[in-house]
Amino acid sequence: MSPTALALLRLLAQGGPVAEFEKAAVLVPGDPEAGAAAELALRVQAAIDAHRRREAGLAALVDVARDLASLDDPGTVLDAIVRRARSLIGTDVAYLALADPERGDTYMRATSGSVSARFQELRLPRGAGLGGLVAQTKRPYWTSDYPADPRYRHTTEIDAAVGEEGLIAICGTPLLVDGEFVGVLFAANRTARPFSREEIALLGSFAALAAVSLVQTRRAAETARALAALEQAHRAIEQAATAHDRFSSVVLGGGDVTDLAAALGGLLGCWVAVLDADDQRIAACGGAPPSPPGRDQLADAPAVRRSGTTGRLTSADGLWAVAVAAAGQRLGTIVLGGIDALDEGSGRTVERAAMVTALVLLFGMRAADAEQRVRTDLLAELLARRGAGAPDRALAERGRVLGLRLLAPHVVAVCRCVARPRGLLVAAARSGDGRGLAGEHDGVVVALLPGQDASAVADALARRLGEDGTEVTVGAAGPVVPAAGLAAAYAEARRICDAMVALGMTGRGGSVRELGFAGLVASPRGDVDAYLRRVLGPLLDYDERRGSALVATVEEYFVAGASPRRAAAELHVHVNTVAQRLERVTALLGEGWQLPDRALDIQLALRLLRLRADRGG
Repeated sequence: MSPTALALLRLLAQGGPVAEFEKAAVLVPGDPEAGAAAELALRVQAAIDAHRRREAGLAALVDVARDLASLDDPGTVLDAIVRRARSLIGTDVAYLALADPERGDTYMRATSGSVSARFQELRLPRGAGLGGLVAQTKRPYWTSDYPADPRYRHTTEIDAAVGEEGLIAICGTPLLVDGEFVGVLFAANRTARPFSREEIALLGSFAALAAVSLVQTRRAAETARALAALEQAHRAIEQAATAHDRFSSVVLGGGDVTDLAAALGGLLGCWVAVLDADDQRIAACGGAPPSPPGRDQLADAPAVRRSGTTGRLTSADGLWAVAVAAAGQRLGTIVLGGIDALDEGSGRTVERAAMVTALVLLFGMRAADAEQRVRTDLLAELLARRGAGAPDRALAERGRVLGLRLLAPHVVAVCRCVARPRGLLVAAARSGDGRGLAGEHDGVVVALLPGQDASAVADALARRLGEDGTEVTVGAAGPVVPAAGLAAAYAEARRICDAMVALGMTGRGGSVRELGFAGLVASPRGDVDAYLRRVLGPLLDYDERRGSALVATVEEYFVAGASPRRAAAELHVHVNTVAQRLERVTALLGEGWQLPDRALDIQLALRLLRLRADRGG
């Protein structure tokens, strides 16, 4: 064996560089055997180098596969892929673009070796540039000089970003999984150089791993979301079960709407208010805003109005509301506040609370209707009784069972309003604090309430029934003993109510006393003595005690056309005396006795007093 062949074998054994093989062959020019040996050695060394690169590539693929198995963050995996691809292929830059199905293009997702922010934010439309062509055809493309390569559709945005990064040679291969395009993996250099088939194949292997990684991480994310949804649903079910048990214990324990509101507020950590069908607040807890008299301010909240329309849980302006309904009838609304958001479980808890509240209200309404029917029947019997004879003990006992004292003095009130007779009846029934009766009779609402002052009872009832702005007129008569019969008192109260409406005294409450002389007409008894006492009582008492003539002075004052001088002449006294007497009259009757309405009452009373005196009464 020649020395040259031995030198070449020694280089092969040592893994020497290709330049050394060429140098050894040159040392013996004209030696054909040495030239052939050198050529063979070069081929063997090239095969060894290719085998080494293949092994390095396979090792890198194994490392990347190991990374994919150990990493669960898609961003970390993709960063590892572009970093390994750049290192293994030996390029200046490696980057990966993902497909955007909504926009129909690809966007830069991971880079290694990039220095241009513009390039890192680049989007590649389908068919534009080398990457766009890869995305469109789903095939790899490469070029040793991209800026000068006419095969690709150049755009100003892409060329500017590539130029800023300084890229010349670019190779791109698609990321495919079961034929689905998910992105493009690139390797690029800042100098012109061709890409070998081995490099392109290796880049394709990296792309396949990247595609599998994306699909796996997406499926893992979907699985995680599904598990999270299942867990959330499980928590919602547990929360609903807890709420169900809590509400059931409240109802079975005899709790009412207030107790349900407190339970709901405790479960969700917020304040709760419950409105009835007339938008009146019937329960509140947890620091709910105060309710003004009449219509509750919460009734006008957008969430409450929207819930009343949709029947569903709604929110607006920091409030949550859900309609309370049963048998197709809206019974009220639950309003919540002091809570930022309600998850699915909390929303179901609120809806369950609305359902249980509806049942409680419905049962309460039916029980109230049944009790009201009993009370209405009792009131009808009392109204039918004429009052002749002793009180009916049986009726009194029936009233005692209902919490009534029908042997004690009561006032009969007749109520009229333009609208809402049903609501008026309910409000009137509540006015007696459980100690009165209310019902519809002959087209009007009749209330029987404890008390002895008919005027005071009528005024209080009118004000309470008109708290929501409704104009209610109340005429009252009494006191009477209900068990002895109410027919006469009811007839008088009805005439008084009719008279008040006819005289324009609507929206008020009153009795014969408030009607003045018109009360003589409204009262079946025509009680002149009571009328005289109401109008002239203070003057009559003063004259009787002092022996003065205040009544006579007032009579002459009106006869003289309200002239003190002419009255003094008729009375044969000094005008100053008349003035002093009139001042005393004002002190006894109060300011305003000379105004037309009161003056008419006083003059009528004086005329009746004169007629009685003329008859010797």
